[in-house]
Amino acid sequence: MDAAPSPPVTLVIFGATGDLTRRLLVPAIINLTQSGLTGEDLRILGVGIEPGDDQMLVTRLDDFLKTLDDGGAHAESDGWKSLRQRIAYTSGDFTRDEIYLDIKARLEKAPSGNAAFYLAVPPQFFGTIVEKLSEHGLTKETGGAFRRIAIEKPFGTDLASAKALNERILSKVAESQVYRLDHFLGKETVQNILTTRFANMMIEALWNNNYIDHVQITAAETVDVGSRGKFYDATGALRDMVPNHLFQLLAMIAMEAPNGFGAEAIRSEKSKALSALRIYTPDEAAEHGVRGVYTGGPLNGNPVTAFRETKDVSPDTRTETFVALKLYVDTWRWAGVPFYLRTGKAMKARDTEIVVTFRQVPFAQFRETDIKRSLPPNRLVIQVQPDEGLSVELSIKSPGLSVDTVPVSLDFRYADKFDIGKMTGYESLLYDLFIGDQTLFQRADGIEAGWAAVQPFLDLWGKSDEQPEPYLPGSMGPTCADELIARDGRQWHELGVILHNQKSARQ
Repeated sequence: MDAAPSPPVTLVIFGATGDLTRRLLVPAIINLTQSGLTGEDLRILGVGIEPGDDQMLVTRLDDFLKTLDDGGAHAESDGWKSLRQRIAYTSGDFTRDEIYLDIKARLEKAPSGNAAFYLAVPPQFFGTIVEKLSEHGLTKETGGAFRRIAIEKPFGTDLASAKALNERILSKVAESQVYRLDHFLGKETVQNILTTRFANMMIEALWNNNYIDHVQITAAETVDVGSRGKFYDATGALRDMVPNHLFQLLAMIAMEAPNGFGAEAIRSEKSKALSALRIYTPDEAAEHGVRGVYTGGPLNGNPVTAFRETKDVSPDTRTETFVALKLYVDTWRWAGVPFYLRTGKAMKARDTEIVVTFRQVPFAQFRETDIKRSLPPNRLVIQVQPDEGLSVELSIKSPGLSVDTVPVSLDFRYADKFDIGKMTGYESLLYDLFIGDQTLFQRADGIEAGWAAVQPFLDLWGKSDEQPEPYLPGSMGPTCADELIARDGRQWHELGVILHNQKSARQ
């Protein structure tokens, strides 16, 4: 069934002159407009600290869209030509009342009372903006109109700050009005995990510790920290990626079947899965987590500056650019199955993937052959980015008179079947924000459960004088990560292998 157009709404974007707005939000809204999922009744009110008027913002967006690597598709599209006529801008200090009085006056003149406030701003403004919106009556839902607030990550910096921010926000608005974003959840492959699991009996029947040996979740980037030295030095790979992006992927793999596909049913099961993550003691955290930092060197033909030599990074910093963890989800389904997570910058390949490795088959029937030494386990590889798709790795008999096996892959790529090349991943998130579907958004208890699971590592490394282990740009990460998984007789799935195989098959 085709999705219905979203209701009339004014999207108020705090941080309208920032990178997130022009690079992701506006192209996504153009795509929604092109597809008919938003119409002429969508208005955009940009809010920023920078002085300017409506035309300033439109001109900036015009100029940026022309630089996109899409052949001018967005800049010349009918969707943008229509949308640019409905963009307004107001400037002011987010912490002062004047800007909210102006927003209120503009909303009172809007064709619809519906409004969604998007906080594309640094996290220190989240609580203040919500409080100011509430104080000026901008979050009050009257006359059948809705008022919703979308909040980008990072949501807190540890368990205590996440709890405090949740308490601060929920003292002013209802949970049903809060949409905590994780842009990974907007990707088609991530959303498809639930369908892949629960719409295919042959997969869900094997989705337990009787058949699954372990799960690997990887988010590797080839880019370095670049100009974000100040932010990253205060954050690090663990805070930046694990309790949000990686844990959302883990939750979709580990959750139980919901009793329906309503938002609360799915979010409840995801929160239960995250709440079941084992909370380590300090000694256990030291055994189950490692971290690294990239040095200087070449990467894809370009020089990379060592993290410690990056602008705005302290030369004696102990912040990590790579982290690997071994975690357990203590439920009946996953008892004893390790989840290995890793994420890092300046690595061999840009590759976000989930690798579900199944147990080895019994070898009794192959005892008189050499197969036992060469038969690899079956794997389900879910490629989240950059080449979104699925791959099932099987073993078959090779042609010939002897019994010998070869591994083969059954591959599916979204781009081969569907036209998703121009999607940013924010289309579904914005559309769901407009229609009031919270399925893809995080709930307060899920956020806090994720921080609770990483808090032992934060405490351990925050008190330690030990430096993260160095690794070369363009590598798979530090050797301590290989040792972490090798202790269990396993090894990491090689970065970029599925992507390479898929591209080779098409050439």
